[in-house]
Amino acid sequence: MDYHILREIADSWVLLALFVFFMGVIFFAFRPGSRKLHNDAANLPFRHEDAPADSSTSDPEGQS
Repeated sequence: MDYHILREIADSWVLLALFVFFMGVIFFAFRPGSRKLHNDAANLPFRHEDAPADSSTSDPEGQS
């Protein structure tokens, strides 16, 4: 393969593939019904603001 052939492939097909990937990520982030999921993830650091988490939730296997 020649450098110019690889350059033409990168300029056209890879650009198209990256654009499709970008549009897929944008659609995934702003898809209908994802507001609850994103709000839950945004409030995760503040979930146990008043008191530390229970010992049962901090250790998923139940070991001390």
